[in-house]
Amino acid sequence: MGYDVTASGPLSGHRVLDFCWIGAGALVTKVLAELGAEVIRVESRMRPDNLRMAPPFRPGTEGLEASGYFASRNPGKKSFALNMKKPQSREIALLLAEKATIVSSNFRPGVMERWGLSYEDVRQANPEVVYLIMPMQGSDGPHSQFIGFGSTIAALSGLVALSGLPGRIPVGTGTHYPDHVPNPGHALVGLLAALFHRERSGKGQLVELSQLESTVNVLGPAVLYSSVGGEPGVVGNRTLTAVPHGVFPTGDGAWIVISCCSDDQWKALTQALDRSEWLEDNRFLTQPDRKRHEDALEREIAGETRRLRSNVLLEALNESGVPSGRVNSSAEILTDPRLERRRFWQDVDHPVIGKMPMFRVPFEMDGLARADMDHPPLLGEHTWEIASSLLDMERSEFERLVAEEVLY
Repeated sequence: MGYDVTASGPLSGHRVLDFCWIGAGALVTKVLAELGAEVIRVESRMRPDNLRMAPPFRPGTEGLEASGYFASRNPGKKSFALNMKKPQSREIALLLAEKATIVSSNFRPGVMERWGLSYEDVRQANPEVVYLIMPMQGSDGPHSQFIGFGSTIAALSGLVALSGLPGRIPVGTGTHYPDHVPNPGHALVGLLAALFHRERSGKGQLVELSQLESTVNVLGPAVLYSSVGGEPGVVGNRTLTAVPHGVFPTGDGAWIVISCCSDDQWKALTQALDRSEWLEDNRFLTQPDRKRHEDALEREIAGETRRLRSNVLLEALNESGVPSGRVNSSAEILTDPRLERRRFWQDVDHPVIGKMPMFRVPFEMDGLARADMDHPPLLGEHTWEIASSLLDMERSEFERLVAEEVLY
């Protein structure tokens, strides 16, 4: 059961039987695949993953293999076509689960149970299994059968109400933030903790990640304030621990993020903007002073940043040691030099879409080279490979099950 920390990744030797679909679950298993685990997606043409039908699509492509959205979340995985509406499929799934370290799903509670693949069912076949479920609002309770996705969860949790600028209507997070950050992040921490426990004890366990609860965790200070009778307000880009802390316009139409967490950084900012007289201004002498006069301070800073081009301003801020950065467009992110240094993007050749940039996990491990990601799988691309190698299935039986739309 030891971890094989090789060039293929720290999770090399672990197999994931992955029933996850759409967003949050797919990102969990994407990271597992990139860290070296063998991830086998269980999917079917009878009810394809909704993400396979979601834009964007490359012009001239169509069908279940053309979604860039699906591709970005599933590189390096294998696809096993299994129609869970067929009674024979349960036995096949359990045979695969016997050979897996992790079984993962993010369906509404009851789906895996109806298939005969509950935690108890799978544990009987594989007592050491780590079994991940990601129900939207938990496995039981009055809201357990509700379905939703990131935008729904952001609204239910209160995240949307706190996202915006003071005095204006909420704008939300601009994307399905819970699907992309807190939910897969918390699920990964839970899985890795369960794998460490399995390593020490030989025992598997159930990991349940309520996606709503995971998102509420992001709002810790607001929840605590509410618990004592307060009403959290919208603060926009501001924070209690830094001032200034926001985005400021530049002369070429770009925006720059500036954050000063200390008096030294504030002094460096005045030097970078050639406004040393601010150090003598009674409104800005200390951080509490600057916080009390934050509106005036931001107006003053914006007046200076508008005079400069973004590249000149960023160079001055970086040389002065002021935490700062450019607000990039989607196109600019692809060529951001910091992301290039981290090798965050990798061009992957897809059999249908062609070459496309894929984002990678934003970290590396010392002494461990990251292997290149393989292309996202075509639906059912690895069905025969898995059936023959893991299930010892004869070709004639395989073809019969395909004809009967079991392996379909």
